[in-house]
Amino acid sequence: MELIEVNFKIPFEDIKEGMFVTYSQTITDADVKTFAGLSGDHNPVHVDDVYAENSRFKKRIAHGLISGSFFSALFGTKLPGPGCVYVAQSYNFKRPVYLDDTVTAIATVTSVDSKKRRVFFDTVCKVKNKTVIDGTAELYVP
Repeated sequence: MELIEVNFKIPFEDIKEGMFVTYSQTITDADVKTFAGLSGDHNPVHVDDVYAENSRFKKRIAHGLISGSFFSALFGTKLPGPGCVYVAQSYNFKRPVYLDDTVTAIATVTSVDSKKRRVFFDTVCKVKNKTVIDGTAELYVP
């Protein structure tokens, strides 16, 4: 399988196995606090410095779904692109993401079902070249 990075919107018919897209963002304190407010997840390991210092992580960690949400940015804007809809997404959380870590999300096409207009992906988030999340996704393209 040849890997081809996609940096522009392509027609569904041109999506092929091996194409991939990436997105990077540094996780800030404001991101974590905003996500806690949006999701209702105020777990102290995310929002309380003192609590987190006494946890196994030794400092605050970002919500896993902040990093996981970066796949949505890739799918909805790059590949498959605007109008696509999630069918499924799996997450395996491998390592914590700390505040001020830069997360790179990578989604790679593993197969395309032209009849059902579905695109399947391997998904991974990395921090400093170490995998923090991996999984798969299935998208429907109208």
